[in-house]
Amino acid sequence: MTASRRLEVETNGLDVIDDAERRGRPRQLFWPWFGANVSVLGLSYGSFTLGFGISFWQALVAGLVGILFSFLLCGFVAIAGKRGSAPTMLLSRAAFGIRGNRLPSAISWLLTVGWETVLAALATLATATVFERLGWGGGTPTKVIALVVVAALTVAAGVLGFDAIMRLQTWITWITGVLTVVYVVLVAGDVHWAAVSALPSGSAQQWVGALVFLMTGFGLGWVNAAADYSRYLPRSASSRGVVGWTTFGASVAPVVLLVFGLLLAGSSPDLNKAIAADPIGALTSLLPLWFLVPFAIVAVLGLVGGAVLDIYSSGLALLSAGVRIPRPAAAFVDGVIMILGTIYIVFFGGEFLGQFQGFLVTLGVPVAAWCGVMLADVLLRRDYAEPDLFDPAGRYGDVRLGPIALVLVATALGWGLVTNTSADWLKWQGYLLEPFGLGGREGAWAFANLGVLLALALGFLVTLLTRRRVRAQEAV
Repeated sequence: MTASRRLEVETNGLDVIDDAERRGRPRQLFWPWFGANVSVLGLSYGSFTLGFGISFWQALVAGLVGILFSFLLCGFVAIAGKRGSAPTMLLSRAAFGIRGNRLPSAISWLLTVGWETVLAALATLATATVFERLGWGGGTPTKVIALVVVAALTVAAGVLGFDAIMRLQTWITWITGVLTVVYVVLVAGDVHWAAVSALPSGSAQQWVGALVFLMTGFGLGWVNAAADYSRYLPRSASSRGVVGWTTFGASVAPVVLLVFGLLLAGSSPDLNKAIAADPIGALTSLLPLWFLVPFAIVAVLGLVGGAVLDIYSSGLALLSAGVRIPRPAAAFVDGVIMILGTIYIVFFGGEFLGQFQGFLVTLGVPVAAWCGVMLADVLLRRDYAEPDLFDPAGRYGDVRLGPIALVLVATALGWGLVTNTSADWLKWQGYLLEPFGLGGREGAWAFANLGVLLALALGFLVTLLTRRRVRAQEAV
């Protein structure tokens, strides 16, 4: 792969990748997944997790289980990309039908556009905070300049496509990895184990709530894009390698960052509170002035790394939802929406954490339901008949009502078992907590967000019971 090749605009959209274009080994999946998840936002998740009222040890276990399990789901979905040579949301047509897949594609598009907007907004706010501490100004002009730089990097990489992203993510991995280690060394003295170990334990319900939040904040936010990068691997590539390198690359940085974030947040109630308003910028309060500029670099690049993968996958999801434009144009459209959303969050959005949690859990329910269906479908299916992924009269059909109804029912049940009091627009959720005997919206289970786990389990188990459909498709 030459440098000039990497800088060409990728024309592949929903195309099945030709065998001549497929190259590489599973271990190369490490770079995009690590680069997308090495963001210092992982440190702030320590504060978010302790916000559920649990101890350090409870938060540590919730983090390990939530991060590793959720990214393992990404690893299994990535197998579909190697088998079918196509983006995640195109391969989803095998389960939902050609036009029936537009519903999960639209949900996927909302999730990825939402994530890229959140990451761009955080990068903008972090830059403004750093400049303010340096005395260089941190007001509206700084935020506008930061937004322009972040948007330019993200949209340019998204429009250029796969090769440019792989090259960018390699650089982001090395730069952010080294600078993050320096950050950890510099602030290690602010960790006070006596305060951390004294944090009181929470209930089982609070622990489950933290677990679900971490699942939706990490792996479940990526499952709908997991096959977008493995689709360029040769068919002969090891499936175990695809699962292993995807899971390892995506989870190793979040695990390390979360652990250190728990130690920092548990050591300082003031820092813990500040992170809710400015998750990245608040972390600068511990730093010497000379490291603020490097911190701004690591913060912006880490967040851009995640936003780049999101804008690439959101463009593919937009195409899969039925919008007929070239892939670069789809990425550009999503970039414009990202910029508008970032302007709203940065200049008009108010407190960040409550809205962020509401966004994750609300979209996490239908995505979990889709993920359950997709996982079972990948498990049952040996291969994909690629021409039929574009033919409504083919073996996968046009609209498969069963899987669509399953996602809708699982979503309706899931939303009835989740709550988020910090976001006024979500107070209608939790309507099944009282009928199911879970104490209502003020009960012990109100913030456990069981709806995400229920949606995932229902989607998976019910699809497994309909294995005859997959066998019939493959027998054609």
